[in-house]
Amino acid sequence: MNNFDQKKYPLFANFLNKLAKDLTKFYYSKLNRTFKVSNKLRGKGYDPVTTSDKAFEKFIRSKIKNKFPDHQVIGEEFGYKKSNSDFTWVIDPIDGTRSYVIGNPTWSNLISLNYRGSPILGLANFPILKKYYLNYSDKAAYVVENGKKRKINVNKKAIFKNVKVSAAFHGSLSLNKQKKIPQILKLMQFPCSDALSYSHLAEGRLDIVIQCSNKIWDIHPLIPIIKAAGGLLNTWDNKDAIKGGNILVSSNKTIHNKFLKLTVPGLQNLFHSETLHHLFPIPV
Repeated sequence: MNNFDQKKYPLFANFLNKLAKDLTKFYYSKLNRTFKVSNKLRGKGYDPVTTSDKAFEKFIRSKIKNKFPDHQVIGEEFGYKKSNSDFTWVIDPIDGTRSYVIGNPTWSNLISLNYRGSPILGLANFPILKKYYLNYSDKAAYVVENGKKRKINVNKKAIFKNVKVSAAFHGSLSLNKQKKIPQILKLMQFPCSDALSYSHLAEGRLDIVIQCSNKIWDIHPLIPIIKAAGGLLNTWDNKDAIKGGNILVSSNKTIHNKFLKLTVPGLQNLFHSETLHHLFPIPV
């Protein structure tokens, strides 16, 4: 973990714990009303951004600046604030903006703290669902729901025969290409709700999550939560997920290796022109 002093975990975890509560209060006091939507792709596809995305990110940045003014910050909406600090905050102000736009409650605020480029703490806050996920160390992750804190762990006993799979390709895989992977489609029994699916895996409700084209702010906040809960996480070609891209998350090594060997290569071959979407360098 790049020599991170683990005695500092409580300082940052307590900050994120309070920030989760503040974000929910901020939503209900300021943002639970009419908002404006625009399309980042301007007719070349659909990637919505709302005035709430920008308001959330400004709020998060202000909290970080007040507490840790020298830290670096990378956010989806307002870019990269550089400094000489070893610490970098990575922000997705609203993960699941499409859900936010239509009133689906599964959207979240995602925030990670990186030390020398590695995510060490993560927060996934779900204001409408009144719960948030947070790791307090590299071996302890929790969900706080309706004010009650509970330690979470992945389902280590999951077996391939009864595996619970959540997957989504977010328009990156055409219907014709999907027809070439019927085995994978057959295993996709559960809908994928962005960060909520990863969080459900961390607490043992799902066993596999497969997604593609993740940006760093989509996945960095979830990496430390999943790992602290005992999960495994890689790209489809079994590389570190630090740069985002196509992600496979599993609850135990047996089914993880099974999906890498039998399932994921079939998908990987369909993405020969895959371009990773980490728009900013990862500070090290």
